[in-house]
Parts: sequence; C-alpha cells; structure tokens
Amino acid sequence: MRSRLVFLACACALSTRAQKAENVLIVANGQAAVSKSIAEYYARARHIPQSNVVYLHTTADEQIPRQVYNQQIAAPIARFLARNHLEDSILYIVTTLGVPLAITGAGDPKGTDAASVDSELTLLYADMHGAPHRVPGLIPNPMFGRSDAKFDRRQFPLYLVTRLAAYNFSDVRAMIDRSLAAVNRGRVVLDLRSSGDSTGDEWLRDAAIRLPANRVFLEETSTVVYNQRNVIGYGSWGSNDFQRKERFVHFRWLPGAIATDFVSTNARTFEPPADSWTLSTWSPKDQPKWYKGSPQSLSADYIRDGATAASGNVFEPFLANSVRPDYLFPAYLQGRNLAESFYVAIPSLSWMTVVLGDPLCRLSPPR
Repeated sequence: MRSRLVFLACACALSTRAQKAENVLIVANGQAAVSKSIAEYYARARHIPQSNVVYLHTTADEQIPRQVYNQQIAAPIARFLARNHLEDSILYIVTTLGVPLAITGAGDPKGTDAASVDSELTLLYADMHGAPHRVPGLIPNPMFGRSDAKFDRRQFPLYLVTRLAAYNFSDVRAMIDRSLAAVNRGRVVLDLRSSGDSTGDEWLRDAAIRLPANRVFLEETSTVVYNQRNVIGYGSWGSNDFQRKERFVHFRWLPGAIATDFVSTNARTFEPPADSWTLSTWSPKDQPKWYKGSPQSLSADYIRDGATAASGNVFEPFLANSVRPDYLFPAYLQGRNLAESFYVAIPSLSWMTVVLGDPLCRLSPPR
C-alpha cells in the first residue's frame, strides 16, 4: 500500500510540470516529401508555431558520414536556433521520417564514432554554448536515472530528441493521433527471456517491482507473450528472445502505449520489409533471410502493430547502454511526458538510441 501511495504522490508532482508546444522544434528534410508532410501534420496536431519548424536541405539516405551530419544537419539547426533566439526556449527536438537516421563510423565497437543522428542532436545545446563534445565514443547521459528531477537547462544542458518515423506517412499519422488520445490505464507487459544474460531480465523484474501490481503482467518463463489486451507498455528481448518467431506481437495497444526491447539493430531502417519477411538467426545459413544486414526485429513493427512509441538502436549499443525498463515505465505511468520518460532511462548519448514518438505525449495521472 505504501508503494502505491508513493507512486501516486510522484505522479501528482510530475503532472504539474508544463509541457508546451513552443518548447518543440520540428526538423524536416526539405528534399523529402514525406518529411514535410509529417512536419505539417504534427505542427497542426500539436499547435506548434511555424516559426519552430526548420527545413534542412540534405540527403534522404538513412545512413550518412559524419561530415554530412556536421554540415547539413547540426550546423543548419544551430544557425536556425540562434538566428530565431530559440536555443533556450526549445527543450525537445522532433526529427521526421526522411531526415537521415544514422552516422556511419569506424573504430573499436565501444569507441566508434558511429551514432544515431538523434542521439548526437541531444548534445547540440551544449555544443552551442561551449566546446564541441568529444568524438568517438559515448557520453554519459546526465539525466539517466534522475526520475524525479525537473528537466530544465540549469540541470541538463540537453535537447531531448525523438523521431516521428515509421514505415510510411500513414503509420506516423496514426502514432501522432494515438499520442493525442493517450490514456493512463491498462498493463505493462514484461516478457523475460529467462536464459543467457540475466542482467536484462533483472531490469524487467525491477520494472515490475516499481509499478503497481495491478498494472503489470510479468512473464518469467520461456513462453513468448502474444495477443495481450489493454497494453500500455511492453518490455522484452524482442528477437533476442530465441523462442520468438513472429515479427508482430499482435497486442491490442491502448493509445499512448510505449515499447522497448533489448535488440541491437531494431532501428536500422524504416524502409518496410516484404510482408513475407520473418525473424531468423545470425547463422550463416539464415543470411538469405536477413533484412538490411540483420535477422533482428524492427522497432517500426511495434508502431505498425498499434503502439504509440518505441525505442531502438541504429547499430550495436551493448546491453549496458540499452533503454532501462525499470526507469522508463514508472516514469511514464507517473505522468512524465514521453521524451523525458525515455531519457531518464537512456544511459548514454552520442550513441545508438532512437526514440520513436511524440515528445509531448503524456498519460493523465493514474486514478
């Protein structure tokens, strides 16, 4: 009972924090029609001023070298923010489908200069007000684990970056519409692998402990969970649960539902695979079945399945840098907005993470 009261008290405190349209910057690619359409639709849906929309002139390729990122993405956004005196009022940056996704790199896997475009952009505020952050390697996220801390510039010199992306405009429009209708009910489904690395399983168990018992479905066996109803959150191993054979979990997702899983390359692309594509293994004999260089599940499948938001990685992040479900789900169900909920759960920046979703999506306080 005490944990339930603490949960409710935290929720009431978080729900009083303002989240405003004028704190959002939309980044669109002027060379990609779908990117412009998403920017226009989202701006109307959230009443975001047109003065908070920046159009880049860059390639629509998903992967780019760092020089292109620096010259065609980071620099124009920084100039736009400075010219329009927005660098301090903007808290959230929203990239769109058609804006490059990943920066290619080289070097040791744990010291590579590869990263997601979105994760690099989180550090743009600090870069504009000091020396550019070091590359290669990751940067510890100062917001990680700070579940009760207010997000403001004095504590966190960051932009929280999310992406409105899925397989097509229709999917993105649906995720925006669902974010506007978000409800705080239903259960968080947590599906353990129960084999191999136990660390991720412990994080999923800890998430269950930190949530009210009536808001959790915890599967601790090797059985893969499909076909659940009233789902507001989902945490699992994705295709790294070797018992999982299906692309889609076939949930009945509630508006506002979020998903995260421990998969290395699930945000590697937003180009849709064939309907016949299925999950497989890293075995060389399965290589003909791979899609975009990997047999692993795709984050955009959760959006297609009906989720409102999901996280993923463009390249190998290593488990220690994966989104932590034990921070994510309690923060979100307590009333923190989507962007802040994910970023208190992301250990590292200038790294591989992508957050798909509307940053302002927020559940009403639980009753």
